[in-house]
Amino acid sequence: MDSKFKLVALFGKYQTSSSSSALASSRAALEAVAHILNAQGCDVVLEAETASNMDIVGYPALTMTQIGAQCDLGLVVGGDGTMLGIGRQLASYGVPLIGINQGRLGFITDIPYHSFDSCLTRMLHGEYVEDHRSLMNGRVMRDGRCVYSAMALNDVVVNRGATSGMVELRVEVDGHFVANQRADGLIIASPTGSTAYALSSGGPLLHPSIPGWVMVPIAPHTLSNRPLVLANTSHIAIELVAGRDASASFDQQSLASLMHGDRIEVTRSTHHARFLHPKGWSYFDTLREKLHWNEGVAST
Repeated sequence: MDSKFKLVALFGKYQTSSSSSALASSRAALEAVAHILNAQGCDVVLEAETASNMDIVGYPALTMTQIGAQCDLGLVVGGDGTMLGIGRQLASYGVPLIGINQGRLGFITDIPYHSFDSCLTRMLHGEYVEDHRSLMNGRVMRDGRCVYSAMALNDVVVNRGATSGMVELRVEVDGHFVANQRADGLIIASPTGSTAYALSSGGPLLHPSIPGWVMVPIAPHTLSNRPLVLANTSHIAIELVAGRDASASFDQQSLASLMHGDRIEVTRSTHHARFLHPKGWSYFDTLREKLHWNEGVAST
């Protein structure tokens, strides 16, 4: 029986700083995955930048726009950072994504590379569960004009400069004043991003089914300034009142320099990323494995 997915796009992990051995390993992984896809009756294409940077030939190379319009499935071989970037770009097209983990944590690229073949084969034949993750729209407003905008799957972060002191931020939710906060920064995280920077800053874990965000201060001056869970229908505005060299980042992958008086506005996107997981997948299993819960505790 052939795969449910006819045309599959492959995405790999590459950076200009990657060593030749790391690129060779990534290239070998992509070629192994392509072989499995072909064996299951899939036509394989490569994302154009992946093909160019990894020097892989023998497969058509398509742009992201072409992949969104033509492909039935995207298969990401890399880590969560790679998946975040692809997820943002393909969310508006509704293309589902499967992640094979060659990174470290793998909260959303959850198929281990060492055992991907049997798991992937079952998924291609329909043995999977689908998981939708909401995105955020972020923009920087300056003197009433939008000077920067981006989508985020994990988080929108306002941060102080690397060598400067605290920033002072005025926070509003749905037009209501919340507080003036002095801290190293502020994180607005989705449930997907609640296991990332927000977690390391003391924020709670949000189940992906919860239609909410978490607002987490980074090293706040006032210890009573605690994380706050908000509805993801909220309109959040963060104004930079004081602080030098501050910036706003979106999934830690795009950056905007801020000036005093700038407002960073966060709203819910109309788009969702579609992730496919192996049948039987559980969010709690992922947390237990990745956060090393139950270590040293006898199972029952």
